[in-house]
Parts: sequence; structure tokens; C-alpha cells
Amino acid sequence: MSNVRNNLSVCARVWIPDAEEVWKSAELTKDYKNGDASLQLMLEDGTSIEHTLDPKTKNLPYLRNPDILVGENDLTALSYLHEPAVLHNLKVRFVDSKLIYTYCGIVLVAINPYETLPIYGTDIINAYSGQNMGDMDPHIFAVAEEAYKQMARDERNQSIIVSGESGAGKTVSAKYAMRYFATVSGSASEANVEEKVLASNPIMEAIGNAKTTRNDNSSRFGKYIEIGFDTRFRIIGANMRTYLLEKSRVVFQADEERNYHIFYQLCASSHLPEFKNLKLSSANDFLYTRQGRSPVIGGVDDTKELSTTRNAFTLLGINESYQMGLFQVLAAILHLGNVEIKDRDSDSSVIPPNNRHLTAFCELVGVTYQDMSQWLCHRKLKTATETYVKPLPRLQATNARDALSKHIYAKLFNWIVEHVNKALITNVKQHSFIGVLDIYGFETFEINSFEQFCINYANEKLQQQFNMHVFKLEQEEYMKEQIPWTLIDFYDNQPCINLIEAKMGILDLLDEECKMPKGSDDSWAQKLYNTHLKTSSLFEKPRMSNRAFIIKHFADKVEYQCDGFLEKNKDTVNEEQINVLKASKFELLMELFHDGEKAISPTGQVQGTGGRTRLSIKPDKSRDSKSKEHKKTVGCQFRNSLQMLMETLNATTPHYVRCIKPNDFKMAFTFDPKRAVQQLRACGVLETIRISAAGFPSRWTYQEFFSRYRVLMKQKDVLPDKKLTCKNVLEKLVQDQDKYQFGKTKIFFRAGQVAYLEKLRADKLRAACIRIQKTIRCWLARKKYLRKRSAAITIQRFTRGYQARWSKQAAALAMQTILRAYMARQKYQAVRHTSQNTKYPHALLFLSASRSLHVRGWLARCWYKRCLVSIVVLQCCIRRMRARRELKKLKIEARSVEHFKKLNKGMENKIMQLQRRIDEQSKENRSVNEKLVGLENSYTAESERMRGELNRLRGVEEEAKKKTNQVTSLLEELEKLRKELSATQQEKKTIEDWAQTYRNEMEKMVSELKEQNGSLKKDKDDLNRMIQEQSQQMTEKMVRSIAQETQQLETDLNEERSRYQNLLTEHLRLEEKYDDLKEAMNVSKPGHRRTDSTHSSNESEYTYNSEYAELEEGSRAAEDVTRGMDTSLTLKLQKRLTELEQEKQSLRNELENKEDQFQRARDDAEFKKARGAELEYESLKRQELESENKKLKHNLAEMRQSLLGDAAAGAGAPGSPAYKVLLEQLNASCEELDVRKEEVLILRSQLVSQKEAMHHKETMTEPSVYAEDVSKLKDADELKQACIGLKDTNRYNVTASSPAQLLEHQLQTQRRTYDNEVESLRSELQNVKEENNRQQQLLAQNLQLPPEARIEASLQHEITRLTNENLELLAEDPTASREARVIILRRMVDLMEQLEKQDRTIRKLKKQLKVYSKRIGEMGAGQTEGQTSPGQMVDEPIHPVNIPRREKDFQGMLEYKKEDELKLVKNLILELKPRGVAVNLIPGLPAYILFMCLRHADYVNDDQKVRTLLTSTINSIKKILKKRGDDFETVSFWLANTCRFLHCLKQYSGDEAFMKHNTQRQNEHCLSNFDLAEYRQVISDLAIQIYQQLIKCMENILQPMIVSGMLEHETIQGVSGVKPTGLRKRTSSIADEGTYTLDSILRQLSAFHSTMCQHGTDPELIKQVVKQQFYIIGAVTLNNLLLRKDMCSWSKGMQIRYNVSQLEEWLRDKGLMTCGAKETLEPLIQAAQLLQVKKKTDEDAEAICSMCLALTTAQIVKVLNLYTPVNEFEERVSVAFIRTIQTRLRDRCESPQLLMDTKMIYPVTFPFSPSSLALETIQIPGSLNLAFLTRV
Repeated sequence: MSNVRNNLSVCARVWIPDAEEVWKSAELTKDYKNGDASLQLMLEDGTSIEHTLDPKTKNLPYLRNPDILVGENDLTALSYLHEPAVLHNLKVRFVDSKLIYTYCGIVLVAINPYETLPIYGTDIINAYSGQNMGDMDPHIFAVAEEAYKQMARDERNQSIIVSGESGAGKTVSAKYAMRYFATVSGSASEANVEEKVLASNPIMEAIGNAKTTRNDNSSRFGKYIEIGFDTRFRIIGANMRTYLLEKSRVVFQADEERNYHIFYQLCASSHLPEFKNLKLSSANDFLYTRQGRSPVIGGVDDTKELSTTRNAFTLLGINESYQMGLFQVLAAILHLGNVEIKDRDSDSSVIPPNNRHLTAFCELVGVTYQDMSQWLCHRKLKTATETYVKPLPRLQATNARDALSKHIYAKLFNWIVEHVNKALITNVKQHSFIGVLDIYGFETFEINSFEQFCINYANEKLQQQFNMHVFKLEQEEYMKEQIPWTLIDFYDNQPCINLIEAKMGILDLLDEECKMPKGSDDSWAQKLYNTHLKTSSLFEKPRMSNRAFIIKHFADKVEYQCDGFLEKNKDTVNEEQINVLKASKFELLMELFHDGEKAISPTGQVQGTGGRTRLSIKPDKSRDSKSKEHKKTVGCQFRNSLQMLMETLNATTPHYVRCIKPNDFKMAFTFDPKRAVQQLRACGVLETIRISAAGFPSRWTYQEFFSRYRVLMKQKDVLPDKKLTCKNVLEKLVQDQDKYQFGKTKIFFRAGQVAYLEKLRADKLRAACIRIQKTIRCWLARKKYLRKRSAAITIQRFTRGYQARWSKQAAALAMQTILRAYMARQKYQAVRHTSQNTKYPHALLFLSASRSLHVRGWLARCWYKRCLVSIVVLQCCIRRMRARRELKKLKIEARSVEHFKKLNKGMENKIMQLQRRIDEQSKENRSVNEKLVGLENSYTAESERMRGELNRLRGVEEEAKKKTNQVTSLLEELEKLRKELSATQQEKKTIEDWAQTYRNEMEKMVSELKEQNGSLKKDKDDLNRMIQEQSQQMTEKMVRSIAQETQQLETDLNEERSRYQNLLTEHLRLEEKYDDLKEAMNVSKPGHRRTDSTHSSNESEYTYNSEYAELEEGSRAAEDVTRGMDTSLTLKLQKRLTELEQEKQSLRNELENKEDQFQRARDDAEFKKARGAELEYESLKRQELESENKKLKHNLAEMRQSLLGDAAAGAGAPGSPAYKVLLEQLNASCEELDVRKEEVLILRSQLVSQKEAMHHKETMTEPSVYAEDVSKLKDADELKQACIGLKDTNRYNVTASSPAQLLEHQLQTQRRTYDNEVESLRSELQNVKEENNRQQQLLAQNLQLPPEARIEASLQHEITRLTNENLELLAEDPTASREARVIILRRMVDLMEQLEKQDRTIRKLKKQLKVYSKRIGEMGAGQTEGQTSPGQMVDEPIHPVNIPRREKDFQGMLEYKKEDELKLVKNLILELKPRGVAVNLIPGLPAYILFMCLRHADYVNDDQKVRTLLTSTINSIKKILKKRGDDFETVSFWLANTCRFLHCLKQYSGDEAFMKHNTQRQNEHCLSNFDLAEYRQVISDLAIQIYQQLIKCMENILQPMIVSGMLEHETIQGVSGVKPTGLRKRTSSIADEGTYTLDSILRQLSAFHSTMCQHGTDPELIKQVVKQQFYIIGAVTLNNLLLRKDMCSWSKGMQIRYNVSQLEEWLRDKGLMTCGAKETLEPLIQAAQLLQVKKKTDEDAEAICSMCLALTTAQIVKVLNLYTPVNEFEERVSVAFIRTIQTRLRDRCESPQLLMDTKMIYPVTFPFSPSSLALETIQIPGSLNLAFLTRV
């Protein structure tokens, strides 16, 4: 209170009570002093009022919080915690900012917006997943995430308690919480448990929700749903418990309300064929659905809703027959309500016979009409000895009918809940659960009955649990921070609970009264009065009623009417009616009532004839005795079920959601303060505020306090220890030590202290601002003064210069004057002297005198003028002097007169009168003088005029006399002239007429010509203009259309690429899942695991048969071991892959058929042309072969002679060196022959399978659209063709890669394929064995022959064999001979290359023979001196010769043996460490090595080797990526090598498009035998998968850094201070140890870039990676900005723009400004600019609309709504301005999505990048352990 008194000064703002707005803001206009009885205030509208204080309490009004704190996310962040502050904060957030969620400590306050908001999508769920609760804006997802996180972290069950009155949005909040759990956690099996949990919502809404006056979808029951999780915290099931079903709604609805939705859904669908037998019609035809007179809800289609309900039933396992049974029971209830009961007499009633509705009811439920009509109007009474049947009056019979309807519906409701629970239960053991409680809030109406009593009783229990939890949290916080603990006084509602449930409490007395034979509501009320009226302060009796009582609940006083309490508590139903239903033949009805007898958890029901609600109570599960169950009252059952609920909640960690209804008219974003404050008081929010305010509600960490209030500290106060610094500063700022406490990590403040500190901070900043303004203004004024001074000096300089120049001119004029005067005098003297000597001296003298006269006159005039000017100047000076003297005198006189006036005030009037009289006389004199002067002037003028007139008349008279004499002569001459004139006029008229006619004609002709010419010119101009316009329009249209088409094609191409790459991603995911299943099956049977050596060599790029065969064997083994395993996913994948394989095979067959037809037509044309060349080529090759054979024979003969030259020496004996050399040479020859044989075998296989080879080659040579770079397609047609090709390929791949179906048939097909392959391999192995035996026999025979005949015999045998095989081939298929010739012709080129290779081999053999001969000679010489070496004569001397070794001519190939392939893959791929050996390698060396090995396989024409090498490479790369996919260096390394391998395949493919970039030597290294275009596509797909893996890896590394570095960290220190926060602390923006900063992001980006550059990644690919990195940074930053109100401020906008500039600087340093990365940050840049621009006028709105083009309307409005000032100098955005923005952006066509898609990956391309590295120069380092590779 003292704090409030100190702050009540002028301009202080306070809250005062108001009848309409509850609280109204006002401002003090006068300081408050102790003892004042009132306050002088001024309202916001300018009205001045006087607020009188309460004389008893003297309570001062509440103080308002600073504007900077208004609109906070957490109410506990407010400095002043009281009711008006809470109400105002909620109103500002809801109305102005359109924010419906607000924290209040541990409570989430949710206000119903009555409008669909786009804040519940999957993108929002992903944004909140994994975030701390205080880091994001308040949301139901934040509460759900907190519950889920605490469950996983603390291993403790959680509960989310959602409460509020009807229409507040409880059901929707609970639904969204369950949706969050289902989305984030997923399910532990493929049973779609999360879908079933969500599917229960439409079912429960249909049978438990109804329209009320407050809500169109009001939940009329409470429910507690336990969502179960396994040990990995995935959903495994759920269980639902229901409370308080309002079953009275079945038989009665108030105006503007409806029955349960399911009835109206059935009536709306009555026209469907399956519902004909229900005999339903419109809802207005049934009593139970027409009482509310509002059968339709606007915007809701009941028919469609029923379809949704039925689908949900089906998903939960309730089949069609059970559904129809349910609908049959519901229809029967409607018909029962229409049964009309009439009076028979006053004590009995009757149902008319053949009542159609009763007949329909009996048919639907399977009972007899007679029994039901009997017991609807009668009742059986039992006594100890007899049984009576008593008729019922019409009113009682009607009530009994309604009771039966409610009972049937309650049974049906329980049955549905039970079956829903069965569908949600799984066999997996539950590890933990999260419960969601959706229950009524506190209720109070004009008439409150038993239902409101039970609801408020439940809320009392929940409020007690809530208070204890809040109190416990406060206590734990104080103890944790070691704050001195003082007991906080809070409201404990245990006395109210004892009043209701304790012994002799209200419920106990009610049960006792129900047992009384003649118990009544009145007697029960008297018992209540007698028992509690004097003993309990919470119980009161109304003054005007004896049948009501009042209870003081925690929220409000409630008056309950006793009428109907006993009847509702008993809940009786006619037993005979139940027996009739039990005898029904309808199976579902029998099940309902049969289960009811021994139900585990049935729900008891509340009976009543009227009122608003009826209750359905869940009894104690431990009670299963039928007799005891029937004896329990509704109150007892409800008390027991409530106790069970409280036990469950107390065993969990609670999370609270309080739903508020803003108004009663369902108007969107309309806030009614009265209704809101009622609910805030009722739901416990204000109690939370009160508990917080009683202690230390404001809490700051030392770092946050130091950062915020650093401005209040002096430099000497800042110490290295921030904790000690804060203590010292606080002791100076706040004198009262009780206002704060120091904890271990936080500072705790009392209420109002933060506002006080904020005021000090604002004052300090305001003073600093004033000082800055003063300094700047001084600087501006001085700058302006200096500018003016400089201008004045400049003007003076120019003026002085002008004056100096003018004075010089005047001096020159003076000199000229004197000179001219001197010259004139000299001339004058000369004239005068001459005149004295002449004859006429007087004339000259007169002349000179006249000139002298004029000169003197001019001089006199000049002197006169100068004198006149001087006189005027002198007069001016004298007059000015006199005027000054006069003025001085007048001033003195004025002063003297004033003094005189003071002394003689009476003389003033007389002086004024005399002065006025003098003035009048002066005026009269002046007027008389003026008249006299005027008369004199007029007289003088008139006399002058008369004299002039007289003189004129005299002259006229004399002139007339002279003219009279001339008149006669003139008349004669005039007559003559008239005649001549008439003749001349006649001629002139004639000429003029002719000229006029001619002129008219010419003018007419000229005008016509001009008009024609003008029209022609106009037409010409119009045509030219039209041509130009049309040409320009056509050009613009063509350019625009081409640009649009090109842009559209590029967009389509990117979309197709993205779709294709997404398919690859899905395919990779399925492969990984497939591998995981395979590993799991192999683990189940480890002894039967296949090794890598069993991999089939016939794998294609899409399927790998060995893997499927392995999966098949593993699956067969796993079936016996793991029968309990859920194999549904495996079966789905198997079936789907089978279908895809069949579709792929059919497409391939169709393609092959078309290619076969085309190939046949082309072969026919080529056959004739190739016939002649074939014969010529065959003869030529025979000659070459014969010559080569002769040379070989000759060389062998020479070698034989040299070896056999000395037979006596025994050099050729077995065991001798010569014999070994010969044997080695023979073995080499045999190996060479084997190679030739294999080549012939290959040729034979190609001849036999000519069609397959042709089709395969045509397929492999098909150009790949995806290998082209779109940037090279300059022409629009080429781009269009590329796009079409890509779409076709995607369609093919979609059919081949769709991931969503089953694979069972595929395994069977793969097993048959595997068996066939094994059989073929066995037969081939047998043939190889036979061939080997034949070769061994042939070798033995050859060894027995003489040496000179061995080679010839071998060649002859081979030729014979090949000839026989060819003849057999032709004999078996004579029709194929023609095709075989064509194939042979095509293979001639290959044979020529093979022959050239044989030539090289022969030359190599010759060299080896020479070397061997030399070695044999050296060996012989070493043994004995007398022996001769081979190849020499016996008598020749031995001369040692050094033969120099020539450098090998390497071809850039690497040779390896087939058995070394696994070693190659293992050493080069699987065991290669990028951080170790790969760092020192040539970039892309593994790719070069693999390609060189592939070149050798192509060189030897070994297709099997090519296929196995490529397949092993692809599988090994996939394996290493799967194993080490989280390592960025590994993924980057193999992305670079995969791309390099792809570029090598293109560069050396032989295509002209790629060869033009090669050197001549590189073109010689092109592949010669195989076209690997299809494998290029496979490797391109692999590169795409690696790229996507790289992006995911980068995203996982960058994701934790982005928000902290881009938003939270203050890169520019001191720009933005930390605002006060509440209980939900946010992540600190101060750069502590371990906190990510912008430098962390830049360092990570640099690490990524350097790693990719080190691995040799293509620059274009690096640009694409960087672009994707920047997109992720921008998207994540913008999404968090849109979900965090604390980040939307002017200073934060500056921080973001600075951070973006640093990112751009990084791009500039790396030379990546053109990669498009900067454009991806444009939305973030515009959002930062939006935070900083002015937001007031319409011009500002227009500027924002034109600036924020990359932001959607939803994003712009969201940023404006979230904009929050951090300092008092900033202003909030007005609601009118936001509406203006929305109006201007209304016409934008854009997506309504709020957040950016952070998972979006740009489609990647791999532009062709040829290598300049020559393959033959590549050296293999020994560290790779590839010594088994041989360079060729």
C-alpha cells in the first residue's frame, strides 16, 4: 500500500471500478496526499471526475502497468498483479493482437475466437515440437509438448485438465492436444492407433454433443482420456472415462437448442436406402428433436456429418451390422417420444390402439406391442405378501416414458464408450500415459438444481487440487533458490468441500432423506437449515424462500432450488419396462441390458422431468454386486467416481488449460469484460494471480537483470561478479529490503517493483534522449549558423569587389572629364587666337560665346541638381533630427501626461472635450477653404474656355468665305469624276466577278485536294501507327508469351524434378526400411545369413535379385521363429513391389516390341548395302590372320631351333631353365587362346541372342533427359522437350517407385528367378567343367607332339571347333542366318579392334620371347662357361648386352581379377575414411579409379564385369551412407565422388555433346563396347539421394544454431534489452558459455564450404547446397519470428538485418553472391524491414504493401499483430492500421499458410563438368591398399 501511495502523483494511471466495463482507466490530475478523501482523475476520453475513496477501508485504486508490459505472453510478467491488469492484458492480446492464448503461470488461458484460425496445421506442430514452453508464444501445442517432454524426461504420468463453461472451447482444446500427441509421437505399430484415437472424436461428438444457446457444439458430458505410450514414447492405445452425461437433453431442449447431433444426422439421412426400415422423417416430426425450434446449425451438413461418424465407427472396428443396430435403437427412441398417452380418468391413462409410433418402436426393438403399452401406463407395486398393478395418471406415465428413453440412451452411450475403449486398447504393455480431462466449468444460472450442484462440487475438488499444486510449485521455487519461506495465505476451499461431502454434509443428508419412506424436498431443506445454518459460514438461507439454500463457492455464491433433488438422486426407472426390453429378440438391445447387469464400469443416470441438465455418473469399479449397485444413489456414485478421478490426477503431473468464453453472442474477437471476469474468477486464474502476488511474482536471473538495467548503473558500479553488481545496485535503487530477495540464480521482486525499476529506466533513457536531442539540435544550429556566416562572408567579398571595381571606373571617368576639359580649353584657345587674326572676329567671337553660353548653362544646371540633392539630403537629416526631438518630447509629454492623469484624473475629460472641439473646428475650416479654392478654379477655367471659343469662331468665319469661291469649280469636276468612276466600277465589277468565280473554283479544288491529301495522310498515319502498335503488341505478346511459357516450363521442370527427387527419397526410405526388416529377419536366424559373394551379377539399377532372395530366405526363417512379429508392413511392401515390377516389365516389353519393329525395318535396308562390304572385309581379315599366324609360326620355329640347338647339353630336358621358360611361354599361349575362346563364346552368345542384344543396346543408348543441365537449354523448344521428357520419365518412375503398397508376390517371383539362375549357373558350370576336361586332354596331346607342331595343332583345333559351332548355330536356326550376317557385320568393327589388340599382344609376346631368350642364355652362361645361350651359334662368343627398357604407353585403365572386386570395393569405398587418407588424395580419386577399372572391363568387352562393378559400387556407396549418413564429411566426400564418376561416364561415353570438351587423348579413351546411359541415370539418382542426405545432415547440424544465433543472441550488444518475463522463462539471449551465436553459424557454414571444396565438389553443386542452407536459415528464423511475440520489435528487426548483412558478407567473401542464396533470405529481410518501418498513416501502409512482396498477407498481419515495443519510446501498431493493410492486400492470390516449409528441398541438377586430368597420369597411392590393380 505504501508503494501505491508513493506512486499516486500527477499523471499516474490507475484503475477505477465501472458498471459497464468492470474496470476503467484514469489518470491523476492532482497529487494524492495522506488523508485525502477523494482523487482528482481524468478519464481516457478527457472527462474529469472525482473518485471518492471508501471511508472505511481507504483502499486506493489499482495502479496501471507501464505500456511496455501490456500484452505480455505471461500474466505473471506484469509488475502489478491484480484483476484489472489481467483483464486488460487479455483484452489487448485478444482484440488488438488476435492472440487467443495467454499464460498465467502454470495455466494456459484460452479464449474462444469463434473463428477458424490457421494456427493448428502440421507446420505449427513441427514448429512447437522439441521447444521449451517459454521459448514460443502461448499455445495448446506448447502445453502438450511440455506434458510429452516431462513424461519422457521424468518418467511420470501427465494430465492436461481442460475446464471452462459451455461454449468456451474445451472440446476443441482437448482435440488439438490429442492431435499433437498423435502427430509428434506416432504409433508403435502399423495399427494406426493415433488415427483411431482421433477417430473417437467424431463419434463422441455425435452422441455426446449438442447445440446450446452458448455453443453450437457443446459437449454435454465430461471425459478423461488416457493416451498410452510405450517405452519409446509412441502411442500404443487409449482409454476413455466419461462423467456427467446430460441425458435429460434426450427428452427436453430449451429454446434455440438441439438434442444430441446423432438424432438430427439420422433424420437428415432418412432418404438413404439403408435407413428406410427406420421409418424416420424430418426432425420437426419428432417431439424429442423439435422442442428447441432450431433443428439446423448454420454451416453444418448433418448428412455429411453422419458419413464421417460412420467412417469413424468402421475405423474403430464397429462393423456395419452393429452400426445399423445402433441407428435402430436411436430411431426407436425418437418413435417412443412420439407415443401419445391420453387420460382415461383422473387416476389412469391409456395409449390408443394401433399407435403407429409405438408400433414402430416395438418393431425396431423387438418387443410386443401389448406388453409395452401395458407397462407404459401401469406400475407394479410389491409388498411383503402381495403384488399390485397400479395405473398411472397421464403426467406420471409421460414421465415414465421419458425416463425409459433416457435410460435406453444412457445404456447405448455406455455401450459405445466401452467398444471405443476396446478398439483403442492394444496388447503392447503401457509404459506411461498422458490424460486429457475435458469437464464442465463452474456453472451458475437463474435456477440451479441438482446438476449444477454436482458440477460445482466437482469444480471445488479440482480447484482445491489446483491451489495445492500452485502452492507447492511456489514453495519448491523458494526452497530451490533458498529464499526465506513465509507462509502465503491462499484460499482453501476444504470447508466448502466438507460442507458437501463430509459426514452429515449435504450429500449425506440427501441420501438419508432418500431412504425415508415419506422423504421430500421440503423436509430435506429443513434438515439442511437445522444442521448447517448456524454451524457453517459457507451455508446460507435465502430470505424469501424456504425451499432453497445458498453455498459460498470459491468462485461465487450460488442459490440452489431444492425442487427435484430427491427424485434426481434416486434415479428410478419402471422395472417392468426394463424387463420387457430384456425379453426383446433384438440382439443389440439384449446385449445392452445384459451387459448392464454385470458391467465393469457402467454409468449411472440421473432422472428428471425438466431443467437444463441430467447427469450420467460412473460408479466405483470395485463394486460389482447387483443388489448393492441398485441401492447406491446418484450422489454417492458421483462422489465415488470423483474421488477416483482425483486420485488419478494426484498421481500425475497436472497441466491446466482454462477456456474463456468472450461473449454470449458467438461474435468473432469480441470481448465482453463482464462475462470474462466472471469466468476468470470461477476458473481460478485470479486465485493464481493472488497467490503469486502474495509472494515474489517477478523473478529475474542476475544476467537478465544486469542486461536490462545496465543503464541505471555507473561505470564504477560494474564489477566482474554480476551477482554482486546487481546486489549493490538494488540496495541503492530500492531502499526497502523487503521488496526483493536474492536467490541462488534469481532475484525475486514484490509486486510493483519491476514497474518502479522500469520507471527509473525510462526516466534515465528519457534524460539521455533529451541530452542527445539537445546536443544534436545544438550541432544543427551551429552548423546552420556557420553556413549563414560563410554565406555572409561570401556576399561581403563579392560586394567589396564590386565596389572596388566601381570606384576605379569613377576615377577613370573623372580623369576623362579633366582631360576632355583640358582639350576643349586648348581648342578654345586656338579658335580664339585664330579669330583675332581673321576678318570676322566678331562672328567667331559670337560663335564661341554661344558655345560658352551653352556650356555654362549645362554646368549651372548640373550644379543646381547637385545642390538640390544636397539640400534634399540636408532637409531629410534635419527633419529626421527634428522628428526624433519631437518623438522624444512626445515621449516625455506622454510620461508627464500619464503622471498628470494620475494626479488630476478629473481634468482628462475636459482636455479631451476641448481637443475634440478644436478638431471639429479645424475640419470645418478645411472644408470651407476647399470649397473656396474649388470655386476659384472653376471660374478661371470657364473664362479661359469662353475666350478660346470666341477666337475659333472668328477663324471659321474667315475660312468659309474663302471656300465658297471654290465650290462651283469643284462641283463640275466632281460630276466628271462620277461618270468615269461609274464606268470604272462597272469594269471592275465584271473582273471581280470572274476573279471571284475563278477563286472559288480554285479554292474549292484546293480544299478538296487538301482534304483528300489530309485523309490520305491520316490513313497513312493510322496505318503506320496501327502497324507499329500491332508490331509492338505482337512483339510484346510474343516476348511475354515466350517468357511466360519459358517460366512455366522452367517451373514445371523444377516441379517435375522435385517430384522425381521426392520419389527417390521415398524409394530410399523404403529401401532402408526393407534393409532394416531384412536385418531383423537375419538376426532372428543368424546361421542362414547370405554373404556378399552370393550376390547375383544380373542386378539392375532398380532391383537387386540377391537382396530379394536374401529377404525371401530370411522371411521364411523368421516366420517360424517370430510368429508374434507384426509383418503387415512387410506384406504391404512385398505386394507393392510385385505390382511395380510387373508394370515395369510390361512397359519394357512394349518398348522392346516397338524397337524390334523399327530395327527390322532398318535392318532390311542396311542388309543389301552391307553385303558387298561383308565379303571384302572377311577376305581381308582372313589374309591378315594368315599372315599373323605365319609370323607367329616363324617366331615359334626360331625359338624351337634356339632351344633345341644343343641337344647334347640337355638344355631342353625337363627341369632345365630352358624347359621352364618354354613351358611358361606355352602356358601364356594357352591362356591367350583361352581369352580368344572366351571372346568367340561371347560372340556366339551375341549371335544367338541377337534380338536381346539389339533391344538392350537400343535401350541403353536412349538419351537421358535428367543428365542434361537445364541452364544449357537456351531455346524454349529445347526446354519444352526436356520438360516433356522429364515428365514421361517421372511417370515411368512413379509406376516403378511408388512406395505405398505390398510386396508378397515379389518374393515368390524372385525365388523362382533365383532358382532358374541357379539352375542355369549349374548347367553352365557343367559345360565349363566339360570344356576344361577337353582342354586338359588337348593340352596332354599337344605336350606329346613335337614342339613345332604344338601351336599349329592348337590353332587348328580351335578353328575346327569354332567352325562346327557356327555351322550348328546356322543349322539350328536357318531363318536367323540373315540376321546373323547383319550382326556379324556390325561386330566387324569390334573384331577389328580385337585383332588390333591381338597384334599388340603378339608384339608383346615377341618382346617377352626375346627377353626370355636372353635370360636363358645368361642362365646357361652362369652354369657352364662352355655352354651357349639359346639363339646363338655354338662357336659364337658370349657378349653381355644391356637392353634398355622402354617406357610403357599406359592407356588410363586399371586391370583387376574378378575375385579382387570385393577387395576393391572394400578398400576404396567401405573402409576409406574422408578425414584420414582421403584428405591427401586428388579430389575425386576414388571415382577416377573406379572409372579406370570400368574402362578396362569395357576394353575386354566383359559385360558381366561391367555390371557387377557398377552394381557393387552403387550398393557399397549406399551401404556406407546408411552406416555413416550422419557424418557430413562422409556424405560430402561421396557426393563429390559420385558426381565425378557420373561426369566421367558422360565425358568418355563417346557422345558428341560431351566429346567436344575433351582433348584428343581423352577422346581416344572413350568407352568402345558399352553404352552406359541407363547406368548414368541410376548414378544420377544415387547422387540425388546423397544430396538429399547431405541437406538433412546439414539441417540437423544447423537447426540448433539458427534460432539462437539469428534471433536470440544480441549481435549488436545493448540495442535490445530483455523484457520482464513471467514464470515461463525464455532462453536467454545473452551469449553465455555454450550458447550459439551468429559467429557459430558462420563458422559452421565456412566448415561446410571448405569441406566440399576440399572434396572437389563441383562449384555449381556447391552453389545449390549453399542456396539450400540459406533457405533453411531464413525459413527457420522467420517461422520462429512469427511464433514469438517477444522477438517482434524494432530493435530485433535491426539485429536481424545486421545478421543478414553478415551472411551476405560471407557470400561475398566466398564468391557465391550469384547462387541465389540471398534471394532465399528475402522474406526474412522484408520481415525485419517491416519491424522497423513507420506504421501509422496510409502512406506507410502503401509502402509496406509494395515492400513486402515476398511475405504473404497472413505473415504481414501476424508480424503487425505481434509487434511489441521493448522501450516506452516505441508505439504499438493500431488496429485500424492493420485493417488498412488487410484491405490493401485483399486481392493477393497466395497460399494462406502462415509458416514456411522448412522441409522443402530445391530440386538439384548436376551440370556436366568435364575433367582436364588425363587418366594415364593418375598414380594410385599405396595408402589405399590397391596393389592388386594393374595399370594398362
